[in-house]
Amino acid sequence: MIPIVGDRITAGAAHRLYPLRVMGRPTDVLFLDDDEDLRATFADLVRTIFERECHGIRSYGDLLDLGERALHCGVAILDINLGPQVPSGLDAYGWLRKHGFGGRIVFLTGHAASHPLVVEAKRLGDAEVVGKPVSLDTLTSMLEDMRPVAQHAPP
Repeated sequence: MIPIVGDRITAGAAHRLYPLRVMGRPTDVLFLDDDEDLRATFADLVRTIFERECHGIRSYGDLLDLGERALHCGVAILDINLGPQVPSGLDAYGWLRKHGFGGRIVFLTGHAASHPLVVEAKRLGDAEVVGKPVSLDTLTSMLEDMRPVAQHAPP
């Protein structure tokens, strides 16, 4: 489970404390999750413990708004299910790969392995699927094992 370090920080406060740069770096982390508390806590952990920038976003639309900055991150951690009737983490995966994202992609899920989105994520082959809650050891592995960013050629 991701522990809370210090006082909880809201997503809005996190963006004021850690403004987004114009361009991401290969050590930056993209974190997509519709849970505001988890997103803020995760971003704070990445910044505090791992000393890396974390672009915490809540939706596919936020990913589109982030645009080029997202493509320069070294790892994208995507919640598979972002809610009913909205694009999923699989849609975010598709956008990232289509636009040349060459970093590591990890899907997070709280659903059973038989859930259709989880089955599809596992079928992709070039992304990992990790169950929630995420331990600090698993998070460390995700961030320490970031492979070098290699640009995928857009189709």
